[in-house]
Amino acid sequence: MTRVTRLKCSSDIKVLVIKVHYDIEKFRLRDSKTLKRVIGRIITDSGLKRGTIELVFTGDRKVYEINSEFLGHDYYTDVITFNYNKGKSINGEIYISTDRVRINAEKFNVPFSTELKRVVYHGVLHLCGYDDRTAEQKAKMTEKEEMYLALSYS
Repeated sequence: MTRVTRLKCSSDIKVLVIKVHYDIEKFRLRDSKTLKRVIGRIITDSGLKRGTIELVFTGDRKVYEINSEFLGHDYYTDVITFNYNKGKSINGEIYISTDRVRINAEKFNVPFSTELKRVVYHGVLHLCGYDDRTAEQKAKMTEKEEMYLALSYS
């Protein structure tokens, strides 16, 4: 099932298209208005322009397969981002394992909805040019994730 939503942002971004795909049963995105608002803010803050983001909600198995096939990694992860940006126009796919999000939410003792937002924002930050390969980069991304999570609840 695919649902296409349009997000109107500042005049610099105009319209951002977010396509939501569900590759699993019994899961539907909640609080999508907040997610769309904060995603728009992340893009605006990064100085990028409108484009299309595809959010794919799936399970551990699919994300593991993608991680192995495209990145050569032999482990589970919560999110994989493919950046197709064209200049300053944001475009990409974000694959999210809701299984892994649920496990991490329990591990970090946070609500599933909070961990899901964090992972979505993490993927969008990757599309905006942030990386998390070094400890310093990871700390910067975590700081940004926390800032945008706070915006989700304001």
